[in-house]
Amino acid sequence: MLSLALALPVSVQAGGADVVGVTVLHMKKSGPNIYRFRVTVRHADTGWDHYADQWQVLAPDGTVLGTRVLLHPHENEQPFTRYHDIEIPPGVREVTVRAGDKVHGFVGASMTARLPD
Repeated sequence: MLSLALALPVSVQAGGADVVGVTVLHMKKSGPNIYRFRVTVRHADTGWDHYADQWQVLAPDGTVLGTRVLLHPHENEQPFTRYHDIEIPPGVREVTVRAGDKVHGFVGASMTARLPD
């Protein structure tokens, strides 16, 4: 069964890659702790030297649980959405999703998402 999680914005800072949407699905058929993250990012990509190049899922203690590497600029696709399946340790019920770009790193808006049961 698939479930949906709620995501709330955490912070906003100009210039970076902003996470503007997060959906989390529990992929029980793939494993008891596998979750599919559907993350929407907005960034003013200007080409290969400055684009949103990744997003990460972090545990409440800041541990990086998974990273989705973005392999090219999305100058003509803003915002854009990508998926990634991540194994989340038992007991973790809430995560933070942040996006980074090649110039500023992780300074944009992040979102907190509660994992579905």
